[in-house]
Amino acid sequence: MTQPIITPELVLLDVAVDGDKEAVIGRLAGALATAGRSSDADGLIGAALAREAQSATGLPGGIAIPHCRSPYVDAPTIGFARLSPGVDFGAPDGPADLAFLIAAPESGGAEHMKLLSSLARALVRKDFVASLRSAASADEVVGLVEGVVNPAPATPAPVATPAPAAAPAASPAAALAATPKAVSVVAITACPTGIAHTYMAADALKLAAQEAGVNFTVETQGSSGSTPLSASTIAEADAVIFATDVGVKDKQRFAGKPVIASGVKRAINEPAKMIAEAVSAASDPSAARVAGDAAASATPSTAGGIGWGTRLRQILLTGVSYMIPFVAAGGLLIALGFLFGGYEIANKPAGQTDSLAHIIATTNSLTNLPSGGFAQYLGAVLFSLGGLAFGFLVPALAGYISFAIADRPGIAPGFTAGAVAVFVGGGFIGGIVGGLIAGFAALWISSFKVPKWFRGLMPVVVIPLGASLIVGLLMFMLLGRPLAAITSGLTHWLGGLSGSSVILLGVILGLMMCFDLGGPVNKAAYAFATAGLNVADPASLRIMAAVMAAGMVPPLAMALATTVRPGLFSEPERENGRAAWLLGLSFISEGAIPFAAADPFRVIPSMMFGGAVTGGLIMAFDVSSKAPHGGIFVFFAIGNLVWFLVALAAGTVVSALAVVTAKQFAKPTVTTSDAPALATT
Repeated sequence: MTQPIITPELVLLDVAVDGDKEAVIGRLAGALATAGRSSDADGLIGAALAREAQSATGLPGGIAIPHCRSPYVDAPTIGFARLSPGVDFGAPDGPADLAFLIAAPESGGAEHMKLLSSLARALVRKDFVASLRSAASADEVVGLVEGVVNPAPATPAPVATPAPAAAPAASPAAALAATPKAVSVVAITACPTGIAHTYMAADALKLAAQEAGVNFTVETQGSSGSTPLSASTIAEADAVIFATDVGVKDKQRFAGKPVIASGVKRAINEPAKMIAEAVSAASDPSAARVAGDAAASATPSTAGGIGWGTRLRQILLTGVSYMIPFVAAGGLLIALGFLFGGYEIANKPAGQTDSLAHIIATTNSLTNLPSGGFAQYLGAVLFSLGGLAFGFLVPALAGYISFAIADRPGIAPGFTAGAVAVFVGGGFIGGIVGGLIAGFAALWISSFKVPKWFRGLMPVVVIPLGASLIVGLLMFMLLGRPLAAITSGLTHWLGGLSGSSVILLGVILGLMMCFDLGGPVNKAAYAFATAGLNVADPASLRIMAAVMAAGMVPPLAMALATTVRPGLFSEPERENGRAAWLLGLSFISEGAIPFAAADPFRVIPSMMFGGAVTGGLIMAFDVSSKAPHGGIFVFFAIGNLVWFLVALAAGTVVSALAVVTAKQFAKPTVTTSDAPALATT
């Protein structure tokens, strides 16, 4: 039998809490555990607080809806507390006195998510909220909630009696002329979890549009699925609203439409204002628009939209994300080349301008093997392949930075900018600068108003040509030499570091690699190391070794911690710990993300501590790595392998001890056993 989504045991009426929102979440999670609806209250608390860390769940009107998906619940469940006094959940208008804890199974299906979204949508109705505040018993609250999440089937309306024939109506043309056309607005709402805010934003906008007399249709890109807006509905729309905290799916559908963009919470807090802005944009020729065919997915800059700091971070991360496959493939091929052909294949013979690998790969064949035999020939070919793939590193970085700004028309100018950066010696920094210039140049050209017959040439000829010309001239004539000087100066400075200075660099790189486990800071350190990797430059090889070893520490440390002190971790965490051994050995820092997400304030500092130790030791013992990826499995490309293993083991043990100590003695604010009591008033 299906469990009810809420029961009287899950309702707490008129209670006072001595604490903050963590205490409220802890008490509600404890109620779920006591009622047998959660197998691990601590785990549920961690999941809910991790969601709180993404964005506050307080809503206008004294409501809070902390929510999460969790492996610690088997059925969708709602806990409710009516608080007196209210507790701050980050709402713009003050504390919340009505708090719902919405817990969904990690593998919950669409039907479960629809039940949860129904409650969220009801919370924008003033009559429903008022009924919750005046409810006299827990049973009454259960009835109210069940009434919105499991509504009774509607009774069919009686068939109306035909009205008497009216006077002849005016002609359709005359009626159309007499009736002003209502503005039509479409919207997309989406939040990271897709349980509540997505649907609350949709309904808040819908109610505001009804009050304003605006034709409104919304597509909710949430967990319970949605029906995409039809092509005809989009075509008839006068403006579009993007109220999202994540990327909009198929944004190109709205090309050319005036757009108002914001985070999802603004649509909940200021729905009427957003509808008014959309109506105004519909008749404003200068309003920001979703770019046309040239850059349909570019994020427009609008009032109330995503800030440029966040936007720039997204752009750079896009470039780095697309660059990494070139790094991994090229770097591992180079490492395999060393394995088969020996390190001497990277050297240039006396009187030659090319490496030994290049000479062998271009002058020898299977029927004409070099003096070193087939192994040397294979090594030379693999080294050459890796070098060619690695050569795309900076162009790929620049190309996909430009792509993130201007979509596909920005790729060619971006790759061109990256190639120019390599040609003039601008390196990694030049690739970033060139990619940004290329992307914004392409986006600017795409905004030109051109005749309809000419639009087809814009994305394939005009934009790539114009943007490539702009960025090429700027890079060659103005920016190339300064960027090359910066890159050269940085390289020489790193190469000249010694003693405590180089150890400090290793510590800093170790901290960066363990700070966000695959996030922007981690990727910045990794991109810095790989972009400067040069087998002929000892300093770059030491930096690469420090970055790779430090990045291996977090998953290995969590694997060790769950092995030596399993009682401090839940069963899912222990399972993640077993998998983290291989992820850590393979240099996949993301293997520690489940632990950091559930308990960031104790896990992340512990990981950074171990990463700093490893990075500093790598530099102190002059360890090097000719391979940019692969972890322990590219041991043949690591110089001073024993000290590499010592540094890695030291950081792993330090981090494991730190996280075990933190979990044992630095208890979180709320736990199952010591959650602050809520005294009934």
